Amino acid sequence: MPIQVTCRHCLKRFQVSDKFAGKTGPCPNCKKPIEIPKEGEEVVIHAPRDDSPKDSTGQSVLKPIRRKETDVTRRGLIITLGAILAVFVCALVFRFTGPAGAPLWAQLLGIVLLAPPLVWAGYQFLYDQEREPYVGPELRNRVLICSAIFAVLWCVYACVPTYIFELNQAAEMSYTVFGITLCIMIALGALASAGAFELEYFSGVIHAGLYFITIVLLALTSGVVLAGLPHELLP
Repeated sequence: MPIQVTCRHCLKRFQVSDKFAGKTGPCPNCKKPIEIPKEGEEVVIHAPRDDSPKDSTGQSVLKPIRRKETDVTRRGLIITLGAILAVFVCALVFRFTGPAGAPLWAQLLGIVLLAPPLVWAGYQFLYDQEREPYVGPELRNRVLICSAIFAVLWCVYACVPTYIFELNQAAEMSYTVFGITLCIMIALGALASAGAFELEYFSGVIHAGLYFITIVLLALTSGVVLAGLPHELLP
């Protein structure tokens, strides 16, 4: 009866005749010396025990749970891109029709309206493929919560530097202060993304950065000055 042997050097498994039991010889794979176990000492690997319910043919009646794959749908992508495009078109209209770019109410509306599609799109590309993705109402609620946090964080730009440096409006801050403020908003937004969608922090930075950088581009498109406004141009 052949003996099952596993080389302790290269882990190669093979069979040898029982007449070599207890002897030493070279491994046929790595050529290093190995000892053939004696009869009764060999390790026998049995098939895993299956105690699950069986049908009349002996097959298990339990079926594995298949993971639902959620790719970015064409409809969702079209809605997202359409919403973003519509907001930017409105920004261009305000830029060329208004004397000072988009009014405050339009800026706030753009900040709020852009958040959900950008948050949703970012999650679709950044979620951990090894985790079950959020879908349905649970995804919707998390998108809305994260969107609200992003919109509120934009108030950091509008309020905090103005209060700290005693400015009349946020546009008076220097470009350096604006850059630091933007980084702080992205860092805080990354925490919100990581908490809402269980993303890694670096993925959360990308997720939050997508929103805040898009808002900056929206402001520039609408003719809104975010920083570096000279005092002589103040209203």
